[in-house]
Amino acid sequence: MSWDIEAPNVVTEARFRELVESGYSAEILCQETAHKKGPSYYGVWIMRVVSDDGVEKLLVTARTRTTHNDIKIREFKTITGIVSFLVGIGFSHADVPLEEGQWTALKLSGSDKGGSD
Repeated sequence: MSWDIEAPNVVTEARFRELVESGYSAEILCQETAHKKGPSYYGVWIMRVVSDDGVEKLLVTARTRTTHNDIKIREFKTITGIVSFLVGIGFSHADVPLEEGQWTALKLSGSDKGGSD
């Protein structure tokens, strides 16, 4: 059995980054309407990458001993967490949906990649 085979509809953070850099869109899906608590907004968001031909892969957490190697969808609980994640991939802006059921798609531009459009 080859362990290099990718799971059909999930990716870890490293593969998510690779796919976004290769032209996939990053989609942010709001699972729970955001609410303000102090200076921050809290809610529940998940992410997926989508190819131009419609192949979708959900972002999952890396397997660890503490999670008994379970695969879990990575949930973001704050807008700050989403922005930090996107900046780490190379995005220079973020568009975050605030109401349950909303989603937005982002694609790295040439300027985000350090090149030109």
